[in-house]
Amino acid sequence: MLNYIWGIMILLAVVVASFTGKMPDITNSALESAQDAVALCVKMTGIVAMWTGLMKIAEKAGLVEALSKKLSPVMKFLFPDLHSGSKAAKHISTNFIANILGIGWAATPAGLKAMEELQKTNPDKTTASRNMCMFLIINMSSLQIVSVNIVAYRAQYNSVNPSEIIGPGLVTTLVSTLTAVIAAKIFEKVRFK
Repeated sequence: MLNYIWGIMILLAVVVASFTGKMPDITNSALESAQDAVALCVKMTGIVAMWTGLMKIAEKAGLVEALSKKLSPVMKFLFPDLHSGSKAAKHISTNFIANILGIGWAATPAGLKAMEELQKTNPDKTTASRNMCMFLIINMSSLQIVSVNIVAYRAQYNSVNPSEIIGPGLVTTLVSTLTAVIAAKIFEKVRFK
């Protein structure tokens, strides 16, 4: 459906531009936008490579495992049915650590593997388990200390202070995550009574 909407909008822009004599503006805008998109992709690729590499180094150095152990009380509260030494717990911890550091692209593979492992232990394969629901809720609420991608976008577009959003972003994501967890725990209690 969205493809049709975009197609209609582009077609209307071309028709209106041809009647108003603005066709060169449409062409120039399309070329400039394509150039900006490529520049942004190149910059973001570098940032993604750097943070993904740092995450791999942290994993190899045992930092992820150490942080996972520190997260175990939180994990026990959030996922009471999950065994602390399971593969799912490891992947969830890795995902949380990457998300907290604001490197969601490094968190995605761990998140997919966590869901895969959670599905293996799910007794009803057609319905998400409460561990799966909690994991999705926390991922969607997006707790981050540093939102690396937003800082990178702001730097790309020449913001005077690209990192000034870190404080407000932290407060916002903290509130959204706490709200999500509280709501999930309430619904969990209602559902499992």
